[in-house]
Amino acid sequence: MPNATYTAPALPEYVLVTAARNEAQFIESTIRSLVAQTVRPLKWVIVSDGSTDGTDEVVGRYSARHRWIELLRMPERAERHFAGKALAVRAGVQRMQGTPYEVIACTDADMTFEPDHFEYLLGELASDRRLGIVGTPYRDTSNETYDYRFVSTTHVSGACQVFRRTCWEQIGGYALSKGGAIDTIATLTARSKGWKTHSFSERIAFHHRVIGTAENSPIQSRFILGKRDWMIGNGALWELCRGVYQTTKRPYVLRGVAILAGYIWAACSGVHRPVPAELRAFRRKEQRAHLWKFLQGNTGSNRETSAGERPRHSAQTAG
Repeated sequence: MPNATYTAPALPEYVLVTAARNEAQFIESTIRSLVAQTVRPLKWVIVSDGSTDGTDEVVGRYSARHRWIELLRMPERAERHFAGKALAVRAGVQRMQGTPYEVIACTDADMTFEPDHFEYLLGELASDRRLGIVGTPYRDTSNETYDYRFVSTTHVSGACQVFRRTCWEQIGGYALSKGGAIDTIATLTARSKGWKTHSFSERIAFHHRVIGTAENSPIQSRFILGKRDWMIGNGALWELCRGVYQTTKRPYVLRGVAILAGYIWAACSGVHRPVPAELRAFRRKEQRAHLWKFLQGNTGSNRETSAGERPRHSAQTAG
């Protein structure tokens, strides 16, 4: 009897939203990498969030050539904060009304991707209906990638997050958190509602600046990261381990000290926490479980999800 031929599930249709603020230096490379994708989005709304550096002109040249790319201009604002990014993304999502999509992706304006990046992730979503948010690790200009001994694969970087539409709508999209961590809040909320979130290391994206350094020095960005860690409910033991580990990265010692200083400063100053108490408790529970796995030497798998293991298909089934 001949072996049955496996038929890969049909890929869901997707749309893309990018919030861009003064990204003229990088956004053309981002656009070119999306134009070169083996599976393009039905629509891509690039929201210029008050850009003044020529970003709009770059996007306009490509939107004139590709009908699926749209430029949406937001009013200028003096203050740069992550609630502004969340508002920009929401404005972009509103432009998708009438478009029959099943998946919505949000990517930064300084990212580039291999040609099959989105095809691969769409294949993962098609293969597991419990997946709500997917993505990949990225490499930035410091040539660093995530070390999954310390970062759970349930973490999906906000540099590029791909949401199942029903998940996006259930969590209410990105939270209006001025202090940031909107990507972490999204994945945390999704898992608390029973969705799986996963970063697939079979692919990698490229971030063309060290994250958090658009307007801050590397040390300042780490201090801000420590503040955000406290805001979203990181446990003290987890943060201590995180800070110690970060001392081994350039710039040595200072990097980890800056993260711990930001965390302690936020805790002592009573900085507003945009995450409800029950969600912070959920995060600390996850962190304790991950620390316990690490102590047992059981963190090497990149197949981990918060809802357990699942069968995997090969890269060929996604494209």
